[in-house]
Formats: sequence, C-alpha cells, structure tokens
Amino acid sequence: MDPIKVDFSGRGGEGKKTIIIPPERAALKVIISILLSVVSGAVAYYFMLPPINLKAAEFYYFIGLVILSFVFFLAVLSSAVHKPEYMTYVKSKAKVPIVLVLVLAVVAGVGYVAGSQLFRAKKYSQIMHVDTQSTFSVEEPDFNTVPKLDESASANLANRALSNLADLGYVSQFTVFPSYPQINYQGAPVRVASLQYANIIKWLTNKDKGFPGYIIINVSKESTEFVTLENSIKYSLADHFGRHVKRVIRFEYPGYIFSTPSFEIDESGNPYWICARINKTIGLFGGRDVMGAVLVDAVTGKCTYYDIGTISGDDSFAWIDRIYNADLIIEQFNFYGKYQKGFWNSLLGQTGCVETTDGYNYLAINDDVWLYTGVTSVTSDQSITGFVLVNQRTKETVFYGVNGAKETTAKTSAEGLVQQYEYIATFPLLLNIGGEPTYFMSLKDASDIVQMYAMINVKQYNKIKAVGDTLPNCIAAYIESLEKEGLSVGDNIEIPDDDDNGENKTDDSPTVLDGVVTEIRSAVIGGNTTFYIKLSGAADRFYSISASSCADAVILNPGDKAALEFMPSDAPIIPLKSLKILAADAPSTAAPSTDNETTTAAQQPSPLP
Repeated sequence: MDPIKVDFSGRGGEGKKTIIIPPERAALKVIISILLSVVSGAVAYYFMLPPINLKAAEFYYFIGLVILSFVFFLAVLSSAVHKPEYMTYVKSKAKVPIVLVLVLAVVAGVGYVAGSQLFRAKKYSQIMHVDTQSTFSVEEPDFNTVPKLDESASANLANRALSNLADLGYVSQFTVFPSYPQINYQGAPVRVASLQYANIIKWLTNKDKGFPGYIIINVSKESTEFVTLENSIKYSLADHFGRHVKRVIRFEYPGYIFSTPSFEIDESGNPYWICARINKTIGLFGGRDVMGAVLVDAVTGKCTYYDIGTISGDDSFAWIDRIYNADLIIEQFNFYGKYQKGFWNSLLGQTGCVETTDGYNYLAINDDVWLYTGVTSVTSDQSITGFVLVNQRTKETVFYGVNGAKETTAKTSAEGLVQQYEYIATFPLLLNIGGEPTYFMSLKDASDIVQMYAMINVKQYNKIKAVGDTLPNCIAAYIESLEKEGLSVGDNIEIPDDDDNGENKTDDSPTVLDGVVTEIRSAVIGGNTTFYIKLSGAADRFYSISASSCADAVILNPGDKAALEFMPSDAPIIPLKSLKILAADAPSTAAPSTDNETTTAAQQPSPLP
C-alpha cells in the first residue's frame, strides 16, 4: 500500500490548503509560552528599564523582544526544531504577534518620517530661541572664583580626597564615581562627585550603610573637601537593584523619558539626583527637549516632579544648575544654526549655516551655570564667527558675534608658549577682560597638575597672549600685552594678590638638582629642538628643555655636571625651568636639606618625587 503523502509546504496547487498538525497538549504549551514570555519580559523590563511610551525607541525594542520570546518558547515546547511537521502550527500561532510587530514597525516608521529633518527642518531650527547680541557683554570675572581645574584635574584631586575615609573606618571600600558635574555652590564654582563601591564584595558588606558622603572639588581654589553626612546616601547610579536611581524613577514614572541623572547638592549641602524629563516635540522621535525634572533625594529616595516652568521661574529652585545637559544644548543649537534656511540649504548652498566647535566649558554667572562653546561655519575653518552661552537651568541662549580663533587654535598657541615644558592646556574658558573676549587656560603637566596659566585674546590671538606661573602674574602680563597693542582695560580689573591657595600643586617652589649628565637625547618639536637629559642617580627619569629657552643645552655633553631647576612631578619626563652647566669642582646649588639627612640630591639613589 502506498504511503500517504502530505504537503506541509503550503505551496500546493489551486484549492490545496496547508495542513496544520498541532503537537500534543497544544493549548497547554501555548499558555506556558505566554507565561514564559511574560516572565522573560518582566526580567527584561527590570534591567532594560524602557519607558512605556510610543516616543521612546527602547519601547519598541522591548515589545519586539517579548513577542519574539513567545515565538521562541512555543517553538521549543512544540519541538518544532526537531519535528518540522509542527512548524506550520508554530507559524499559525505566531501570526497575531507578528502582525503586532508589523503594526508597531509601521507606527515607528511613520513617526520617524513625520519627524524627519528633511521635512521638518524649520521646526528643528525653532527648538531653541537664540538672542543675538552684537556687543560682547559677558560680566567681567571675579578672579577669586575663576575655575582653574578641568574635569580630569578635578578627578585627580577627588581621588586624593578618599584618604579622608580612613578616619571613618572605610579603608579601600569605595572609589569615586567617574562623573564630576560642575555646579555653583554657595557662590563658588565647584564640581561634585559621588562614590561607588570598589567591587561587588564591598557592595555586599557596605550596602546597608550606604555611602558616608560625597566630594566637593573647588575648581577656583584647587582644593577638595569630603563632606560626611549624618544620614548616608542610599540611592545612586552606582548602587544596584532597587536603589539604582534609574530604576527608582522608572518604577515611579513608567511612562516618562529621562536623560542621564546628574548629581547635585542644594545650598545646605543636601544631595539630590536631578533627572530631566525629555519630550520628543517633532514626530515621534525628533526634537528632544526638556519638559520637567524629577528630583530624587539621594538619602531617602523620595521622588518629586516639577515642570520646567516651575524650575526655571521659581527662585527657590535656583540651586539646580543642570537641567539641560551639554549634549542636548549642542544638538539644539546645531539645529538652529543649520536649518534657518531649510534642509537643502544645509547640504548644498549652506548660506548662513553655522555649528558649534569641538568642545565646551562652563561659566558661573548670577548663581547659574552657563555652557559656553564657540560657533564656526559648517565648512570647518579655523576661526569662529562668535560664541554662544546657554543657561543650563532655563535654556536662555545668547549668541555674541565675534571673529577670532577657535578654542583648539588657542590651546595650541598657549602650549606653544611653554613648549619646553610640554604642558597640556585645558579647554579654554571665556572671560571678559576689559571688554576684550579672552581665552583663559590652565597648563597642566603629565601628572594632571596645574603648573602655569595662559591668556589668549580671541580676536588677536597671534599678538595678544601671555603666560604666568601664577594667576596674578598671568593677568598682569596679559594686561601689559593688551596695552602694547593700544587696548586699555581701565582700572576695574582687580588682580588677586596670590593664587597659591590650593592643594593641586605639589610644592610651592622649584627644586634644584645637581648631577652628572649620563645621557642626552633630542627631538624637533614645533620647529624647535628639545633636549632630554638624564642625570646619574635619576633612574629612568628624563628632564626636558628647548634650545630656544636655554643656549647651554646645545653645548651640554654626557659627563658634564649640571644644575637643573624644575617643579616637582611624578611624570617620567619633567620640564625644566632652567639649566646651568657647572664646573667639575663646583659646589652643589641644590637647596639645603631641612631635616637631619645630609645626602645631597645628586647622591640620591632614586628620583625625586
């Protein structure tokens, strides 16, 4: 007897139907698959934390994952992989989920097109209102509060402040969470840093106590303070499970879209997480803007929502400094700069199109933090057409039209002034010096320690510039440079008496080291020859100086005795302030020891710190 032939392909001729063979206990397997997909969806939701919101792309990924998990579980329970005759049954049960996925895909596609910059360029250009000013009118700085530390230098200081935890009995239990938002605190610009557990074991042993406090880095005084709290911090971005801030706000507000929470403190030092609520204002996914914020008490976890009008208009919220983060501000201004005359103009003619330069910094103005960045043409030339200031609490935006150097050009110019030291300039800070827009930078060594300061005129960056080993010296030299070009700054520039009030420098005065030269190397940097010198007893450490700043370096030979003057540093290459060749029988010029040791610096078996 011939075997029965069944067509499982569904591709038979006209009138033929696909035969569906259900597995044993098919209804039970469908129910179990649904339950498993619900459980997997709950687990995925707990870790993915997607907003239940059609304007969030994460929501579509989450729904797609849950639906695919149902199909996967049904295929496994039905043994469809090993028994192809059950595959048609799985496909039939997957029709509704697949249709749902397709519907969501269509909704997302239509929403994306509706918010496309191609069709809504004018709308994008209007997200940010920009007040254009023809006159540079930034408030003249109080040099006692001018930030001297950037984020990396602040991180360096914050790590040192952890030594205070030893007095509290927390040796090696915590590290600094790698985020250092700049805020205004009690009239001074500071960066604040929260803590994180050193590892998962230390989380297990300390989670009930929480974090004992946080770190304040005063970026103008170059000092740090570890603030110990009466009630410890229990909610942060470094905690886990129910005490992770993102999980707290997601379960409290499941439909809200949030940007990354920012750590801040109020004027009394109470810690909060500021979680800006984002709205998509163009189509489904375009035109990000802030519509409010949730304030999470870092100690209790209590959440309170305020709309953006309340936060920006109520003086009681003036302590909040970072509602609009830097990425959102840059994105919105670039939309404004590119699409004023439509989408196609931004690609073809590019008439009037501008964009922000690479990088930004922060200014403290009237107890608010303003983001500063340069503005240049989209053709990426090396000059700016102006710069923009944006209030990070209210989004008030002011553009000043000033032609001059880009920030990167100013950085290069400042580093060139001290190229023999190989210092690295921080990203420029914009200051108003007697009506002249001026870039201010700190110059750091390889150990991220600030050693000098530089000022570069924005408009005449090739002529008006100055450096100084202290801030008062730098200011005085810059004012002198301005006056040489016929620019008067008046008498209202107050030069501080002394800026050496911080912890960031390792010593107050240079160190002088005598020794016999054992090795000399050279390299041409920026058109100038730099010499690298090693002394006997200095291990693998080299000292650098350029020929343009020291003629003696050219005639120095191995075996000569030399006196080197430098600022103490842990870097493998230390820039020299001066070099002097000594006679073979010359006495040591090193500073006398202040302790009971009589060994000279040249006799030390290890390099100076």
